Amino acid sequence: MIKVYGIKVSYFTGKLEGYLRYKEIPFEYCPATADYFGKVLPDKTGAIQVPAVELDDGRWMTDTSPIIDWFEREYTDYPILPGEPVQDYVCRLIEDYADEWMWRPAMHYRWSYPASAKLLRRQIVDEMNPKLPIPKEVFRQRTEFRQLTNFVRNDGVNSDTWDHVEQGYLRLLEVLKTILEDRPFVFGERPTLADIGLFGPMFRHFAMDPVPAVIMRETAPSVMEWVYRLWNARGSKLGDGRLLDGIPDDLLPLLKEIGETHLENLCANAVAWEHKLPTFGPLIQGVQYRNVPTSRYRVWCLEQLQERFVAVEGEAKEELTALLKSQKCLEPLTRIETPNSGYDPNHEVPFGRSIKVYENLKVG
Repeated sequence: MIKVYGIKVSYFTGKLEGYLRYKEIPFEYCPATADYFGKVLPDKTGAIQVPAVELDDGRWMTDTSPIIDWFEREYTDYPILPGEPVQDYVCRLIEDYADEWMWRPAMHYRWSYPASAKLLRRQIVDEMNPKLPIPKEVFRQRTEFRQLTNFVRNDGVNSDTWDHVEQGYLRLLEVLKTILEDRPFVFGERPTLADIGLFGPMFRHFAMDPVPAVIMRETAPSVMEWVYRLWNARGSKLGDGRLLDGIPDDLLPLLKEIGETHLENLCANAVAWEHKLPTFGPLIQGVQYRNVPTSRYRVWCLEQLQERFVAVEGEAKEELTALLKSQKCLEPLTRIETPNSGYDPNHEVPFGRSIKVYENLKVG
């Protein structure tokens, strides 16, 4: 039995669970306790982050994107990549945006608002420390402070950027609302990697945390419906569902948003990494961010997007190039010729030693 170690309020644990449920791959969910974080993860995967997967042969995996790629090779029923090169690439681009750019508004809505923060700190501490012998309130306060410091205040969210961070969520809701009022999933009648990627922030954060969940329920009920439709989706019922041809027009605003936000941020991060800067200040849609932590992992993300773009061939390459250019994605995607993260040169992920998205986090 495959074991998935995670936390039930976790962004990426929810993403992987949704994928495994759709693929109907049996797994055992195992709560990641404090002892697990302190002793097991550093030894088995190298990075103290969830989810982590233990296979029945004793191997361990981490990082949901390469984990899902591995499962797609091993479990070929109900594939989540459409099988058409342009659609496949757009799915991967959307996944990367959902993983790395939507992280900031997801953490902001969770920890900047007391209504969310007080609830989530209780849920996290109770799951990670079920047998804590002393009053848990101290640990709850510490957890809230740590998360707010690491993933909000130290990630560029302040009075100057607050509104822009929230607008990212609201714009995504508007795009998805239009799409999902027309069809059940992003590309048609069954889930693709685009749905699975977007499910990460949308499920355990935006649809469940008190503040963003109210916004979703009141302004975009079709998105709320999609979240739970995907959670309940099974490949044996939907795997033959038809997908649309090409890239539908209602998806173009999302690609434009990705070009103006996520890809610009990846480029600025890669420049900072090249110059060995611990932080950087990207200008995103006219809004100046400051003191954002430089991430080696996100340099690797840019490398992966570039490598997959180069791998597309023939007429599909021409079509993809024209599409990305029209939506302001091509220039930032190709601006940095050699990002050079130095991570995973032997293509061992999701096995081997992983790295944190953020290298320097306050753990006290």
